[in-house]
Amino acid sequence: MEKDPFWNKYERVHYKEQESEDVKQSHKYTGEQIQGENIGKISPTSSPYQPNWESIDSRPLPKWYDEAKFGIFIHWGVFSVPSFVSEWFWWYWQGVKRPDVVSFMEKNYPPQFTYADFASQFTTEFFDANEWADLFNASGAQYIVLTSKHHEGFTNWPSSVSWNWNSMDVGPHRDLVGELADAIRNRTSIHFGLYHSLFEWFNPLYNADKDTGFKTTDYVDRKTMPELYEIVNKYKPDVLWSDGDSGPVEYWNSTGFLAWLYNESPVKDTVVTNDRWGTGTACKHGGYYTCQDRYNPGKLVNHKWENCMTIDKKSWGYRREAKLEDFLTVEEMIGTLASTISCGGNLLMNVGPTKEGTIAPIFQQRLHQMGSWLDINGEAVYASHPWRIQQDSTDENVWYTTSGGVVYAFVLKWPTDNNKLILAVPVSTDTSMISMLGYNNGSALQWNTVNKQTEIILPSANPQSLKWAWVLKLTNFK
Repeated sequence: MEKDPFWNKYERVHYKEQESEDVKQSHKYTGEQIQGENIGKISPTSSPYQPNWESIDSRPLPKWYDEAKFGIFIHWGVFSVPSFVSEWFWWYWQGVKRPDVVSFMEKNYPPQFTYADFASQFTTEFFDANEWADLFNASGAQYIVLTSKHHEGFTNWPSSVSWNWNSMDVGPHRDLVGELADAIRNRTSIHFGLYHSLFEWFNPLYNADKDTGFKTTDYVDRKTMPELYEIVNKYKPDVLWSDGDSGPVEYWNSTGFLAWLYNESPVKDTVVTNDRWGTGTACKHGGYYTCQDRYNPGKLVNHKWENCMTIDKKSWGYRREAKLEDFLTVEEMIGTLASTISCGGNLLMNVGPTKEGTIAPIFQQRLHQMGSWLDINGEAVYASHPWRIQQDSTDENVWYTTSGGVVYAFVLKWPTDNNKLILAVPVSTDTSMISMLGYNNGSALQWNTVNKQTEIILPSANPQSLKWAWVLKLTNFK
């Protein structure tokens, strides 16, 4: 494919022909790993986790992650400037040359305009990290994951290996990652996490390595690994969300990096990672599984997993052409949360900020709605576990969790038959009781067992007085 003129310049200025052999070899996990600008020694024989999948996969997932259940994903970068189609804009324009994107550029920009020219318009003048932190806190989210770098290669921090293609050198002239990390930690108890793309679409070093069948590792040695060590040491994320992992695990040296992350990094006891560490690792290796975007199997999975999904059904990045019907309703979002956590997953729900650094009102509204619902129903969500049955066999709009010996039934649609809800799965005992979270101070509802099913009379009230979805608390049920 034709190379963007920006990368011709980038390749000449940024990458040196020679690099010291000790730096190159430090990424092979033979006992040395880069830690920022320093070299640290790790003894493979004395470290708990060795650079192989059997050892890496044996690490227990830190407890906080499973208890969190709900997080916010944030896709933000130079792609927020054209804000058209999706965050894959550059690839659609100059990679596969998608007709609607090519036409958009031809109609709105001069012929010599390059993708790099968008960077100066990534201004973020209205970005207030404190406001973002307060919004995410109000949403009920327990962790956030910010894009430190997407496939375009632009870093939202002053990367030492991304000359003139980072948020300090061009565009915002700010450390966006650092500002948000500080605000989250100073104002909330939310866990701070970072997304990082291993590959870059048009990076000449990556494409040169790819042309050799990934037999050379110049890109990994000079770009990917230095970035990963830098963001871990500098920002200490509790989530490291890897993506863009096209290429063999051996090429990326993923197990070597993860061994350092789990053994010696400043977040070794708290960090969680996903499963995108090289071709073939998804749904197989790493920390928790993401398998694919919007993964929601609808059944119990015997490994911790995450459903990363978007409020905007068509894009992770902000889109100016989005229509109201393109956004999930709060009912759809709560339904996705219920079906996800009932089956043992976490929900990572994405918003896409604007190039100015604002979060669009539609996203703000949805986050506040989630927060107000979780204020009432959070005891059925946070630190809950999958029950023996995930979805009711009679009513597909009912999902279950359990916590502290109590069963919770998420009712996604109000019954139309005189407020009568029929559940096939719960088995009552002599001391069983049913109440509705947020209703009448937890007073007992009327219910009965008929033909081995539980018939519950829901309150004679406008169901919208308790909005969007309803959670029943089933005490002493089997």
